Amino acid sequence: MAIQFEDSFQRKFYYLRLSVTDVCNFKCTYCLPDGYRPEGHKKPSFLTLDEIERVTGAFAQCGTSKVRITGGEPSLRRDFTDIIRTVADQPGITKVATTTNGYRMAKHVHEWREAGLTNINVSVDSLDPKMFYQITGENMFNQVMEGIDAAFDAGFEQVKINTVLLKDLNSQELPKFLDWIKTRPIQLRFIELMQTGEMDNLFKKHHVSGVSIRNHLIANGWILKLKSSNDGPAQVFCHPDYMGEIGLIMPYEKDFCQSCNRLRVSANGKLHLCLFGDHGIDLRDLLEQDEQRDALIARIQGGLQQKSVSHFLQDGNTGMTPHLASIGG
Repeated sequence: MAIQFEDSFQRKFYYLRLSVTDVCNFKCTYCLPDGYRPEGHKKPSFLTLDEIERVTGAFAQCGTSKVRITGGEPSLRRDFTDIIRTVADQPGITKVATTTNGYRMAKHVHEWREAGLTNINVSVDSLDPKMFYQITGENMFNQVMEGIDAAFDAGFEQVKINTVLLKDLNSQELPKFLDWIKTRPIQLRFIELMQTGEMDNLFKKHHVSGVSIRNHLIANGWILKLKSSNDGPAQVFCHPDYMGEIGLIMPYEKDFCQSCNRLRVSANGKLHLCLFGDHGIDLRDLLEQDEQRDALIARIQGGLQQKSVSHFLQDGNTGMTPHLASIGG
């Protein structure tokens, strides 16, 4: 192993979120309410398989053990299974995860598993088909549920479900969700709505804090679990009477960034030090040849010295992120 990626606040980075496309076929109200709109008139040039191999190899050499393949919707890439296999083949990578809207899972999740996918997150913002359609803009609830069943059939011991909390939309569904995970090995992750450049009005109308859910869980016997070094930011709770778990992601909470262990590379090859940072650091010119790895590692490590102590979301600073699909959420 070369140097361990570390910032000026002594935070080490074991987790890479790698976006492979910013295209998505859903129109979620909190992300792409008008659907995918490519920037400019040129066809987007996303990272190639060779470039993905080089960037993940550099991260793996410097201590990264987990890669999450994101989008947009990553399974829209025709070479998605090859991407999984390429990432999984990197020495030192022990977890290969993806976050998907689930619409292709029923048909393809077995081959993803065989290619080396170890963890899977599915975005499900409601267990009510009508509300699911209202939030996502797509009538695919049944297909997504079939995909989750297929993931268990393929050998995944646990499936994580991402649910963005939306006041007056799905915020009343906690009892239904709890009943759903009582006999299923699902980690249900409630994510606070986050403010981005294009979503100010939606945020003001629908933001709800996860604190009330946490208080409810603790009062009803749920116990906070310890984290491992490459886990994400969720506070995970378990209960002796439930097969499933609850995760809470609350980015507005004090000290949320203190344990940050993840970096992001966008689909066009930019390093993002934070989901809500002000700019990206271009890596693509150093992804053309294997011989450029030392220079690539040096640029990433140099960029890390610019990483801020916090995202400052709590101060109303949303950075330059226009929407969550733009750099992989």
